[in-house]
Amino acid sequence: MTELTYTEPKPKIYAGATGDWELVIGLEVHAQVASKAKLFSGASTTFGAEPNSNVALVDAGMPGMLPVINQFCVEQAIRTGLGLKAQINLTSAFDRKNYFYPDLPQGYQISQLYHPIVGEGEILVDMTPGIGRTVRVERIHLEQDAGKSIHDMDPTMSFVDLNRTGVALMEIVSKPDIRGPEEAAEYVRKLRQILRYLGTCDGNMQNGNMRADVNVSVCRPGQYEKYQATQDFSHLGTRCELKNMNSMRFIQQAIDFEAKRQIAILEDGGSIDQETRLYDPTKGETRSMRSKEEAHDYRYFPDPDLLPLVVSQDLVDEIAARQPELPDEKRTRFVTAFGMTEYDASVLTSEVESANYFEAVAEGRDGKMAANWVINELFGRLNKEGIALSESPVSAAQLGGIIDLICNGDISGKIAKDLFEIIWTEGGEPADIVEARGMKQVTDTGAIEAAVDDVINGNPAQVEKAKANPKLAGWFVGQVMKSTGGKANPQAVQAIVRTKLGLEED
Repeated sequence: MTELTYTEPKPKIYAGATGDWELVIGLEVHAQVASKAKLFSGASTTFGAEPNSNVALVDAGMPGMLPVINQFCVEQAIRTGLGLKAQINLTSAFDRKNYFYPDLPQGYQISQLYHPIVGEGEILVDMTPGIGRTVRVERIHLEQDAGKSIHDMDPTMSFVDLNRTGVALMEIVSKPDIRGPEEAAEYVRKLRQILRYLGTCDGNMQNGNMRADVNVSVCRPGQYEKYQATQDFSHLGTRCELKNMNSMRFIQQAIDFEAKRQIAILEDGGSIDQETRLYDPTKGETRSMRSKEEAHDYRYFPDPDLLPLVVSQDLVDEIAARQPELPDEKRTRFVTAFGMTEYDASVLTSEVESANYFEAVAEGRDGKMAANWVINELFGRLNKEGIALSESPVSAAQLGGIIDLICNGDISGKIAKDLFEIIWTEGGEPADIVEARGMKQVTDTGAIEAAVDDVINGNPAQVEKAKANPKLAGWFVGQVMKSTGGKANPQAVQAIVRTKLGLEED
């Protein structure tokens, strides 16, 4: 299979009063592991449960309660690492990240600072067809989520919900390879797509199941190349972290504001404080949350309650053998196997559900025709109605049946659209509807000739015009289609019209 080729996009340039500036961005994405139980307890991870109803004793930090690793969460992390072409570390270890907060009852978070389960990998970030950047992934580690502090129930009090406490997260850390707000959003979108294909995270950003901490700094042109040559981060400028971003649009807006804020400070002779900031989408600006902590501020040390995590190569190989086809591979196959454009293939593979639906429609049929119907008719109607593919009134089998009727010459393209509308609103089997409603295309040349003769005999002036200008023959075709209720075979009508008018074939 031919691999698609990419040209690397140029970095985003910001023009300042003293010269140009470039952006450097790295992301830490927290993805909730798709698991019914938490990382170190059997408590449920069901979203939307009553506050503090999904809490085991170990989650609540009760004395003497010991964590027990959830093997399924470990396997999900390995599956994710393999999906990102990353190194799987057969031996990893858990550490305690110590800090105090009301929604962290243990007083520490169990994480993997020193020995993560997954090492370096990469993600191809698509900007437009043929334009993309490979972003290096530094690591993926497993850690517990914290609980949630609730402040809006009573203005005089704060409440704590521990349902999320102990939920398994994969923290996916990128290298500082991203060079613009749009690239950052596309990186998160592509990562979300891969995770959903793998089934390791549902990617629901609205529920907080996937969120990003975005590290932003600015530097002069050429400094990034110096960093690449030396791996000296001082060339990239001081970074600020934008915390808990859960929207692609907000990620772009926040980065753009933050870049301009830092440039204004630097051009005014100031310096950037390394800090954690929050984005206010209402005001469209970032604001300081706290100074940025370093690892030593958290007093990391190996968790004494957990032995090193050792996995076998056999387990890794078994998981690798069960890996699904990922979006880049599927898109390449769609382009080569079905002869469609890369854009159409990208649309169809954007979600695993879309790709599966298309393949069910295209099986044994013309792939390009199937793609046109899925993208233009089905997706267009779904977008118009504001409903998800999973709620589509037209199944893949029904849409495939419509295409079969077109290819068999039973219905025209126009009738097919009418048939699609009937199925959308009323349901039913395409062939049965065509038969019951007399929608079958007229292919009887005798009947078509009679209809053509009627139109020609009734419009002598138009006949003379068409003979002088053959392009006007299309008027007769339209009239015949109208008189037959759109049931006449358009190709047969066109051929008979040209013959009756004495026009040469195109």
